[in-house]
Amino acid sequence: MNKLDAFITAFDKTLRVVAGVAAQSRANPSAKIVEATLTDKERQHSAGLMRVNHVGEVCAQALYQSQGLFSKDPAVQQQFVEAGREEEDHLAWTAHRLGELGSHISLLNPLWYAGAFACGMIAAKVGDKPSLGFVVETERQVEAHLTSHLAELPLQDTKSRAIVVQMRDDEIAHGAAAQQLGATELPEPVKKIMTGMAKVMTSVAYYV
Repeated sequence: MNKLDAFITAFDKTLRVVAGVAAQSRANPSAKIVEATLTDKERQHSAGLMRVNHVGEVCAQALYQSQGLFSKDPAVQQQFVEAGREEEDHLAWTAHRLGELGSHISLLNPLWYAGAFACGMIAAKVGDKPSLGFVVETERQVEAHLTSHLAELPLQDTKSRAIVVQMRDDEIAHGAAAQQLGATELPEPVKKIMTGMAKVMTSVAYYV
């Protein structure tokens, strides 16, 4: 695929991701779980958490897409493609769950996507090893964030829990794969900036 075709494909995917359109390649972990009875407050809280998770997957698509586009190493590019495919499953699962909960995806998805794409491009321009280090740190923070959601979700909301557990397992694997490809450790100031940006995103996306 030449550069023009790659960018056209990337643009098409961007439109679909921002609109909340995603195709899953694996079965939804919650598909066979019976819906529990939730109070309005519990349903609203679950929806807020799952919207945050959906935004995280929008950002993941943007990151992997931009990092893959600007990477120089075919092996690294392939890792971003494979990880992005699994992240698209997450995107589809969380969007479906939001529908079940009677809620919506974030209205700010275009903003989240653009910001993440820019971060991924900058990381890739620095070099493949720092770019992979960015993946490792991102996945570490996402793993912690998903673990906190398992503690916050209503105990009877087993459908949302099943999705979050599978997402966390996948994120751990993506971080490990990036580490094996030679990721370098990011400086502490960069990690703190990433943490701060994530806090802003999660706080806003819970509501909007």
